[in-house]
Amino acid sequence: MADNFGIHRGTGKKALEMAEDRSQGQILSDFMMQLEDYTPTIPDAVTSYYLNSAGFEGADPRIVRLISIAAQKFVSDVANDALQHCKTRTNSAPSSGHGSSKNQNQKSSKDRKYTLTMEDLQPALNDYGITVRKAHYFV
Repeated sequence: MADNFGIHRGTGKKALEMAEDRSQGQILSDFMMQLEDYTPTIPDAVTSYYLNSAGFEGADPRIVRLISIAAQKFVSDVANDALQHCKTRTNSAPSSGHGSSKNQNQKSSKDRKYTLTMEDLQPALNDYGITVRKAHYFV
């Protein structure tokens, strides 16, 4: 009976990797189970239509929902970036106030409603590698 002085050889590293894999696998399994009850903003029929038109045949509705969530995240990120472009563009533009104070300017910027324009959307999409150009008949 040899004493290893508290050193466990051979099974320690493998057991740790198996525990990590099992915990990550369990997390993924739990997430996939939650997708069964989740209703994404983009309907499953719309996502399925575009997936089928691209040649993807998905039998599992959870995969379709997962792709819907990814598409929703992408659209949300692009819209948020376009909003940031709009805010920086409007803040850098000279104000047309006659003696307006700083307090009024801050108050109006909080209550201001923004409109999504191509001027703001174009650089936001360009950040993601999507080039948008106006058609020649709109120029």
